[in-house]
Amino acid sequence: MTQPRSKKRPISGWVVLSKPYDMTSTQAVGKVRWLFSAAKAGHAGTLDPLATGILPIALGEATKAVPQVQDGTKIYRFAIQWGSATSTDDAEGEVIATSDHRPEQADLEAVLPRFTGTIMQRPPAFSAIKVDGERAYDLARAGEIVELAERPIDIDAIALVSHDTVQSILEVTCGKGTYVRALARDIAEALGTRGHVTSLHRAAVGPFTDAIAVTIEQLAAAEAGLARDALLAPVASGFANLPEIRLDPVQATAVGHGNAVLLTGAGAPLALDDCWASFKGKVVATGSVAFGQFHPRRVFNL
Repeated sequence: MTQPRSKKRPISGWVVLSKPYDMTSTQAVGKVRWLFSAAKAGHAGTLDPLATGILPIALGEATKAVPQVQDGTKIYRFAIQWGSATSTDDAEGEVIATSDHRPEQADLEAVLPRFTGTIMQRPPAFSAIKVDGERAYDLARAGEIVELAERPIDIDAIALVSHDTVQSILEVTCGKGTYVRALARDIAEALGTRGHVTSLHRAAVGPFTDAIAVTIEQLAAAEAGLARDALLAPVASGFANLPEIRLDPVQATAVGHGNAVLLTGAGAPLALDDCWASFKGKVVATGSVAFGQFHPRRVFNL
């Protein structure tokens, strides 16, 4: 006889997961969804299997907040191994070029300012970017030559953590769309050598950081039900970096039906491009403010 399927729960919140090495983001979401018996799950920002660190996993209504979290600032700590470039710009690929030159610490520190601000970056051939409807990494694995166009990215800060003749460890604070593997490749080439990423850890995504992250082991060890649910961050935590509009009962009802409402009070904003509206601490909607009116884009059912 076939076993009956377990009932899925309409649970909502964030699992701020510390993703382990050698696990795909899809595998991580599947494991978390199974542990919580969640009806719906997704993630905010893919991490490569060889990368570790913050993978925000949204359950239930939190999936509606994925775009806001995914667009948030990210912090990565990574190691560049000097002397060789690979096909994937990390340790997984084949060596395609080598150099005997090893940069001095002073030279590395001098070149880093060139990689801050808005810069142009050519993504790695082995990336999820689509080329004529196909993923670049699928084309590259099939042996095709993939030349991706440069595109602008934002680097807020980049700092040297440690340095020797074998490798250097750096920390970068950056915006959406930054490929750390490409950054390491370009830094090495700017120093007249070759290099590739040997380790990569994401320490923050938007409001979520290592300080509040949980592991798969911690989730599995927690008793199913209230004990495990207590490890969830609330849906609203995904909006920690956005302005909050607090609604009264009448406004909350109107916004909950998708209607715009006029904001009142001395501190009411006249215009906001992106914000969220709450009632008694719960998310009602995301949206914008124009001419003193809050216009909902996405309504939440919490």
